[in-house]
Amino acid sequence: MITVYGEGRGFRVVWLLEEMALPYRLRGVDLLAGVENDPEFLVINPAGFIPALVDGDATLVESVAIMEYLLARYGPTPLAPDPHDPAFPAYQQFLHLGEAGLAASIYFVIVSRNLAPESERDNWGARKALEVFESRLALVTRQLARTPYMAGDIFTAADISVAYALHLAEMSGSFILGTAERTYVDRVARREAFQRALDTCQATRNWWGARAPGR
Repeated sequence: MITVYGEGRGFRVVWLLEEMALPYRLRGVDLLAGVENDPEFLVINPAGFIPALVDGDATLVESVAIMEYLLARYGPTPLAPDPHDPAFPAYQQFLHLGEAGLAASIYFVIVSRNLAPESERDNWGARKALEVFESRLALVTRQLARTPYMAGDIFTAADISVAYALHLAEMSGSFILGTAERTYVDRVARREAFQRALDTCQATRNWWGARAPGR
């Protein structure tokens, strides 16, 4: 049985598992309570961040790496275009942009604005991170002007990666999406697998579920 540890970016993994119809269980990790109080999880990931995945003898951390593992291990699947498919370059770019360019940068905006001491919330690093997010978002906006999804005409795992990051930015109150991005996020959030993932991820549902279509 595949076990996913932690929500947050783990939502990407759960969503992908639902899209692929793979059996799994979600094991919560309470970061606010402190991972030092969760020795079982620290055995899985001594670095103490989420998500992590255990599948038999395989243990992985980092959400996009986990996604690539699942797609390769349990594919082939239309969620990951073949390397010879014309859609593959865009797929590969946006699969990684969703984390490296979008979620990673907006994370520092979120923690600065919500967790830093009041006097340190408007800091140079947070402003720079927001600039990075906005510049990478421009690539998403340009792609949406061309195609309905990140890799073209069909939904792929790249959309899971990017849509999660856009959800994170907006639901945290850190960024207001434009019309094109909002329409895109609403469209992918109507997928049945997204709704099932949201039902599984209770903390995520409580945070942004009220904004999802049909909720």
